[in-house]
Amino acid sequence: MIKKNRPLYLGMLTGVLLMGLGVAYESLWCDPRDALTQAQPEAAHRLSRDGITVEFEARPLAGNQELVEGGYANVLFRVTEQNSGQPLSGVSPGAWIDPALTGDAAKDRDKSCKARVALFLKSSIGARPLLDLNSYFLLVLNKDASLTVIDPSVSVGGVTSTLARIELSAPAMDWVASRDDKQVYLSLPEVGKVALVDTATFQHVADLPAGRQPVRVALQPDQRLLWVGNNASDDAHSGVTAIDTQSRTPVKFFATGGGHHEIAFSEDSRYVFVSNRDSGTLSVIDSAELKQVQSLKVGPHPLSVAYSALSQAVYVADGRDGSISVIDARSHTLRKRIQAQQGLGPMRFSQDGRFGIVLNTLENRAVVIDASNDSLVHSLAVSAEPYQVTFTQAYAYIRGLASPKVTMINLSTLGQGRQPIIQGFDAGPAAPRQAGDLPLAQGLTSARDENSVFVVNPVDNTTYFYAEGMNAPMSGYANRGHSARAALVIDRSLREVTPGVYSSTVKLPAAGNFDVAFLLNEPQIIHCFSTQVAESPNAPRHQVPRVEFLNDKPTVQQGNPFVARFRLVEGSGAPRPGVRDLSLRYFLAPSSRAMTSEVKELGEGFYEAPLQLAEAGAWYLHVQAPSLGTAFAEKNYTSLRVLPAKAQ
Repeated sequence: MIKKNRPLYLGMLTGVLLMGLGVAYESLWCDPRDALTQAQPEAAHRLSRDGITVEFEARPLAGNQELVEGGYANVLFRVTEQNSGQPLSGVSPGAWIDPALTGDAAKDRDKSCKARVALFLKSSIGARPLLDLNSYFLLVLNKDASLTVIDPSVSVGGVTSTLARIELSAPAMDWVASRDDKQVYLSLPEVGKVALVDTATFQHVADLPAGRQPVRVALQPDQRLLWVGNNASDDAHSGVTAIDTQSRTPVKFFATGGGHHEIAFSEDSRYVFVSNRDSGTLSVIDSAELKQVQSLKVGPHPLSVAYSALSQAVYVADGRDGSISVIDARSHTLRKRIQAQQGLGPMRFSQDGRFGIVLNTLENRAVVIDASNDSLVHSLAVSAEPYQVTFTQAYAYIRGLASPKVTMINLSTLGQGRQPIIQGFDAGPAAPRQAGDLPLAQGLTSARDENSVFVVNPVDNTTYFYAEGMNAPMSGYANRGHSARAALVIDRSLREVTPGVYSSTVKLPAAGNFDVAFLLNEPQIIHCFSTQVAESPNAPRHQVPRVEFLNDKPTVQQGNPFVARFRLVEGSGAPRPGVRDLSLRYFLAPSSRAMTSEVKELGEGFYEAPLQLAEAGAWYLHVQAPSLGTAFAEKNYTSLRVLPAKAQ
């Protein structure tokens, strides 16, 4: 099956395909008008080969009778055994959608399809499909009021993999993604809102009222309600706000107690458990009836709360007395109190609910709880001042404030009487504490393949990718122009929705005939299905202009005056004059405060902007205009190297 670690798997498979093909790439990019195969329509959507049957279907959503540009479609592949008809589960197919092949490339459709898939697997910026159904993106939370979207599979000459920037109304403190990764909710304490980001378009689509000082955000398991912790200074406004995710409106506020609030849920979403730091209590809320049913005294300073599906209990860690209260999630009574040391803080459970890890920032240790018998089984030395923990299937990853090292705990070695295996790696050159102004949002997150992680180092402004089994991170993604603080993986790949059925919801960006390339690794099957997308009468018929930079040399001497010149052209190549709100945003890599220069129009689509390039190094220049949208700003950039004053 396809491994989801694309940097490793896709590179190897690309080499195999390219060596065995020898098809000219130029023949693949043609007019899509002759797209459909000569087979019958039903045959074009069904393939039987090597004992496997693959059926393809694209279903329009929102009640449409046909696929329409600008609309949404559910793309499905049903994979079964050819003879028995039994569904094949867990095969992780790959798929891409692109304008259909025509001309000579369409004559040998099978060979051309394989060549096209080989191109897509290379993840080259010049050979991207219209829609990639295997993609995932890295969402980076910045110190300022913005997010950076990174495509980890793409690098432009090793320089950048930035896909988009998303502007927010205020700096974010915490975030949570929906289960299908289609929405991300971010708390904005400064403005009392929760921002909603649509990951299909990577657009900030709404700000939802969320009470005073919204900080922690959490989605209950059924995704019906979003719960927001309100850290207001007065008890009357300190508690949690419930927001309906369908109507995007707050439905009720609960004044649960003073201080910071952490939030956990029962597995069936019936009960919400809210810790109240200054009040020393745990509030239990019935989410179905929207009423508070109990307030339990759990300790003088409860700092974290977590739920284990294995024990069906809620665990509350107290930082002042070092206790961990075990609350039965059904009867809401104290089951047990586990005693540890003062300084307990963040706590999370492994994916199977077996082991809970509680970080002790004062002692530089991690306490391990076995939920099968509610016992403390280990106290382990970890990175200095641990403050964040996340899990893959095999490991717990712990980030320390006072060390660049990430501690890895092998989960299979935990348990009473066992000796845990502890490893680690450095994620960057400096400890996160040196950056200051860190949010609650996690600076480390598991990748989609469940055997690797992304770790943000806010000091060098880089997000590192680490695959289990390696001695050091495999790659790093710089966040030029902004200061990275946290990261979140947004998975757009096909998901197995029922046994043998793999699906993804996509927005159809254009009309025409399209090839839907399908890849299965074992047995290896590569095939291009066909589909047609109709024009929408409401779709705009204009293209975003592009910038042609006109500077002759890619280098300039430090201290010398420099004027950036460029030409703005339409998709047809015609000049685009009269854009009044153009500006040029530029900054020094790897990160510096961005500067902006006003742009002067010279006539006939030509523009210029004077720049102050006082420091040597690599500078990045982005042309932007609010009237042309964010897509224009993100696609129209260039780089310039400033040489030291004495360099030849």
